[in-house]
Amino acid sequence: MTIIGRGRQRLAQRVIDQLRVQIETGKLQAGDKLPTEPQLEATYGVSRTVVREAIADLRSAGLVRPVQGKGVFVAEMMIPSGSMLTPVEIRSIPETLELLEFRMATEGEAAAIAAYRRTAEQEAAIAAANRKMAALIEQGLPTVEADYEFHMAVAIATNNRFYVDVLRHFGTRTIPRGQFPTLPEANDRAYLEKVHAEHVEILAAIADQDPERARQAMRAHMMASQRRYRFLAEQQPQ
Repeated sequence: MTIIGRGRQRLAQRVIDQLRVQIETGKLQAGDKLPTEPQLEATYGVSRTVVREAIADLRSAGLVRPVQGKGVFVAEMMIPSGSMLTPVEIRSIPETLELLEFRMATEGEAAAIAAYRRTAEQEAAIAAANRKMAALIEQGLPTVEADYEFHMAVAIATNNRFYVDVLRHFGTRTIPRGQFPTLPEANDRAYLEKVHAEHVEILAAIADQDPERARQAMRAHMMASQRRYRFLAEQQPQ
């Protein structure tokens, strides 16, 4: 990639990260219209090409949808309204949200540290786990273990044993969908591809040795899960 191309990619990633945070935190909600291209150019001080690259990325991740002649809108949540869980699953939602909150703090920093400490072999291990998950999605096979391997590979790349110990302590419980087997999205390809796309952003930031971008990519990943499971809790009968 040329220097110009890499610079444009970094600018696009900055726009992506900031818009993702607004979407995942609910500042921009499902159905809201994004600012126009000229408005985004002015807000972020970037070119139209950069804005279009950012929107294309958000669209591929399932976060936004273009409507011809009207603009680009925040996409609806992929969890079906009225999704019903077993009593055991419902009781586990608060714990899942607490664990995601904890992981946001620990794994966000782990990703940042991995970005500047990782060895070439450790980066390759993260990439291998990412490819494994993609292959399992393609084959329609369970992905919880591969998802966990990806996060463990990031923890190992910090070269700090405490990050590894914490993740090992919780095991595959850290992957929320593993605790909700009746949830349709647990095996939904579109949903899993969105999760994988979030992993791709984390990997890219670590590969580029960009700690802040890695931190934000991991936090956005966790915030996306938080939002999904809060929404899920709201769908359950009181």
